[in-house]
Parts: sequence; structure tokens; C-alpha cells
Amino acid sequence: MKANILSLCLLAVFLLVGSAAAQSNRKGTAGADYLLIPLTARTTALGVGATAGTPTLSGVEALLSNPAGLAGNTGSNVLFSRMEYVADIGVNYIGVAQRFGDNNIALTINSWDFGDIPLQTENAPEISSVTWSASFLVAGLSYARQFTDRISAGVTFKLLNEQIDDTNAGGVAFDAGMTYVVGESGLRFGVSLKNFGPQMSYGGNGLVRLEALDNQQPNTTPNAVLIEGADFELPSLLNFGVAYTRQLGASADVTALANFRSNSFSPNQYSGGLELGLMDILYVRGGFQLEEDMDNTFYQGYNVGAGLNLNVSGTALTIDYAYRPTDFFSGGVNMFTASVTL
Repeated sequence: MKANILSLCLLAVFLLVGSAAAQSNRKGTAGADYLLIPLTARTTALGVGATAGTPTLSGVEALLSNPAGLAGNTGSNVLFSRMEYVADIGVNYIGVAQRFGDNNIALTINSWDFGDIPLQTENAPEISSVTWSASFLVAGLSYARQFTDRISAGVTFKLLNEQIDDTNAGGVAFDAGMTYVVGESGLRFGVSLKNFGPQMSYGGNGLVRLEALDNQQPNTTPNAVLIEGADFELPSLLNFGVAYTRQLGASADVTALANFRSNSFSPNQYSGGLELGLMDILYVRGGFQLEEDMDNTFYQGYNVGAGLNLNVSGTALTIDYAYRPTDFFSGGVNMFTASVTL
């Protein structure tokens, strides 16, 4: 086990060094950036830095930051999250997890709805009543195992599908991670590798054009020509996280989180968060996420949120809210998450 942990740490350092060296030349060249956007309220309010996890984070929510976090699921967990993104874009995330001894499995689905978009073309640039639509869909299957009372590991396999009018792209991606709990000290560490997979490319009827060949006779029927979509890579990244929980008397506790994210195609990100729990019922959260050049993002950098944790006859019900203020878009990003654990 110790050899496996050391191997993972060495691999993480290798990827971190390689990623940092390539960032300046690869910035903005990846696709599928929706894989980088947080989908649940609690992790968003905590600065999108829950790689190490927290004791109260549900399994379906924890696996988004680190698949090993799924091992914290204690029974049957169902979660639904809704994000009102910018430009009237709606994002849904739903997941189901089940524990079997020291093992956990989960099935998750994330869908993006862009609504009806007015059709504008080179020949007809005016806005009309004709519309088109787009959608992104990510289906994930996760597995996590708690090897000891301190060490957990997990992996997620994801199927990706992007649809833009009558063009589409499909692909696969993998996440993997580990967490380590330092006894009863309240200290936790985590490392995760996310969005690793083969290149994707677009295809479909939307890339077909009617063109006349150079040697074609005038007034003849044009030929259908398929434009090949260029391959693009996935936005792979590496996370290192730490979390510390401390009791504040008999009815309160506080958890502090810090996270470093190395992106292969964009600047590194540094994040942190603070969660105050009162009587294990009411939670207040705040966090920040900073980049080397904040002008490259429309987020203002800080996030806030709150949540309720209710226990009814052994059933845990949590309801969370998070808000991310943005530049250029009014209203910011609002997120609502509900989770039930049996």
C-alpha cells in the first residue's frame, strides 16, 4: 500500500512539472471546458477546493472533486443539483451512490441546456424566429474503496457527448484520486487527476458544404464536401488539497480548506474555503478561487453559501445554496443542491 501511495505521488509531481512547463504554449487550446465548472453548492461555496474532502460532504458530491471522496458514503445517497449559469444556461447534476462493505459505486449524470438560440448564418446574419439548440451531457460511473481507516482511493469513468445544432462530438475521460486522514487530528490530504482521455473532434451533417470543384462545368450540381473537424484535447488537471476540522465547544465546528490546481491548458489556480457548522444543523460557508491573471476569468474570485442538515429518523437531508458573483453578467451564478442519505 505504501508503495502504491508513493507511486501515485511521484506520478502527480511528474504531471505537475510537465503541466507547468506546457501551460504557456497550450493556453486556450483545449475543449470541453464545461468539465472544469463545479456543479454543486457546497463545494462551490468552499472555493472549489474540496480535493481533501470534509467529514460532512456526501459521497456523490465529494466525487466531483476527488473520486476517492465517494468512499465517505455511509449507505445509500441520492443528490440533485441545479445551477443557473450565465446567459440563461441551465445545468443539472444528479447522482446515486451505494455502499457495499468497504466499497462504493455511484452513477452520475450532468446535463447542460442552452435553450433555443436564434439562427444566424453568413448569408442571413439577422436575428429571426428560426432557432437552433445545443447540449452537453456527461455520464459517469465511479468506484471507490476504503482500504484502511485512513486511506481511500477511487476512479471515475466518464462518457462525454456534445451536440451543437447538427454537429456532435463524443469522447471518454477518466478521474482518479486518493485521500489520507491523519488519525483523529482532523487533518485530511487529497490528490486527484481529472479529465484524462483521448482527443475529441466534431462531426455530423453540420460540417457538410455544397461546393463546386475547380474543374467542374458551370451550371452543374455542386458536390457535398465534408469538412473534417480538428481534434482537441480535454482540459486535464491535477489537484492537491488539504482540510482541517476543529471542534469549537460542544455545538460548533469549523473546517478550513486549501487547494492548488495545476491546469494543463490554463493558469494555475489557488483556492481556499471556510465552513462553520452550528449544532450540525446550520452551515455557513465562504471561499475564494484565484488565478495568476484574474482578467482571464469573468468570476470575481469569491464565493458564499449556506446549508441545512436535517436528520429525520436516521435519514439525513441536506439542502445547500451557493452564489458566485461575476463580471459582465448580471445576477451571477446561483446553485441549489439537495441530498438524501439513508
